[in-house]
Amino acid sequence: MVSGHDPPFPPDAGGCETMENHRESPSKSLLIVVVDDDAAVRNSLKFSLEIEGFAVRAFSVAADLLNAPDVLDCACLVIDQSMPGMTGLDLVAKLRDRRVSVPAILITSHPNAAVSDRAAHAGIPIVEKPLFGNSLTDTIRDAIASSAQPA
Repeated sequence: MVSGHDPPFPPDAGGCETMENHRESPSKSLLIVVVDDDAAVRNSLKFSLEIEGFAVRAFSVAADLLNAPDVLDCACLVIDQSMPGMTGLDLVAKLRDRRVSVPAILITSHPNAAVSDRAAHAGIPIVEKPLFGNSLTDTIRDAIASSAQPA
């Protein structure tokens, strides 16, 4: 180190900037809950949403989410429609019966007319798999912003 000069990086940075050092994300404190029975999809969603600055809690089955005491603490639910034991729309209906009103987004590969109609009637947007670009994160941000507006 040359005397009188600051090092090019702070000592704790290890010579590399992390993505977190690079941008301040307003999403950082928002918890997104993901429910998908496919481990690869679930882990991929968790990873990609964390890169976008969200905190993520993932569940592999609907029953685990229903038994979670802190589900009200999340900002948005991202739920797969096709899961064993309970569909995504049925899960959202059970949560609504419990007065859980956080925004929900349905992800599915094959949204048939019945699913699309039921989701539309419930005010639940559908994002089709495979997930391309920012479609999911944009929908999450829109859902959170819409829920924050006074009715």
